[in-house]
Amino acid sequence: MQKEFHTISASELRKQMNELGRLRVPFVWGVDFDCKRGFITDRPETPDIGIRWQVRGRGDKAGVQRTLPRKAQMRTMAQPAPEEYSVMFNTVMDGLRRGDSFLTNLTAATRVECNCSLEDIFLSAAAPYKLLIADDFVCFSPEPFVKISGRLISTYPMKGTADASAENAESILLNDYKELCEHHTITDLMRNDLNSVAENVAVRRFRYVERISTVRGEILQTSSEITGRVPAGKEFDFGDIILPLLPAGSITGAPKEATVGLIRKAETVRRGWYTGVFGFFDGDTMDTAVMIRCIQRGDDGQLYFHSGGGITVNSVCEDEYSELITKIYLTR
Repeated sequence: MQKEFHTISASELRKQMNELGRLRVPFVWGVDFDCKRGFITDRPETPDIGIRWQVRGRGDKAGVQRTLPRKAQMRTMAQPAPEEYSVMFNTVMDGLRRGDSFLTNLTAATRVECNCSLEDIFLSAAAPYKLLIADDFVCFSPEPFVKISGRLISTYPMKGTADASAENAESILLNDYKELCEHHTITDLMRNDLNSVAENVAVRRFRYVERISTVRGEILQTSSEITGRVPAGKEFDFGDIILPLLPAGSITGAPKEATVGLIRKAETVRRGWYTGVFGFFDGDTMDTAVMIRCIQRGDDGQLYFHSGGGITVNSVCEDEYSELITKIYLTR
């Protein structure tokens, strides 16, 4: 067991995930968006210094949930200027029109200030997946990535967001042509990705609506469920199964390789841990999440909330900018 947080290469992460999986040893792991640096600990309930985590109610034992002295709050200090976002958006649109991509997830970073520590946010946020790395990164994600239980592998691409307070919000979201096209594209991409590591892949549920509670009120998001069967004898080779699927399709786009190139050309801030993936293996089941809804410390020492959305040829810059801002929230 390592004594303090440090990163390892993706190749070493893959090796250790396979080894611990085959031995049925519980572990927590994570990897950044670029799939260049990762971490892993084989004592998840007494984790390494600097890491805290929760996955669907299970988590580390580094301390009990404490009553915070004040409500965790976040204040936006400097949003990306509309003109700056427009330049990024137009770069993506040029790529879409050339045919480099059919759907591109464009993200930006908003400078924020909090009235508490990142650990306080970790403790107070309500989300199925939470991760804290030192005082540098906190994630409270609603989005599962891949779940592996026996030979069954499932993934749940999440794409499409709306303000739940709007009149007929669910109906409007489900009937939005742009959102429908976007969701079809991501579901297709994730189905193809699963086909590279699994058999009998099929979409079990398409575009169901979920509610997420935030400090600003509820929002709606649409997800789909795709399942397959891992080849016999390979179900615990987690490094070989999961890492080839990265980066996740829901936060890149399609086709993935060309779209990632377009993302790197358009975006002005490195994603870092944001939109990476982390997970927990309990000795039986592997449950993982996409690291969205994140606050991350930048190279300048300031805190940034990363957010974004999918861009298609049908997208309108002002609408996409508004969605980016809407996704800057703390959960409750």
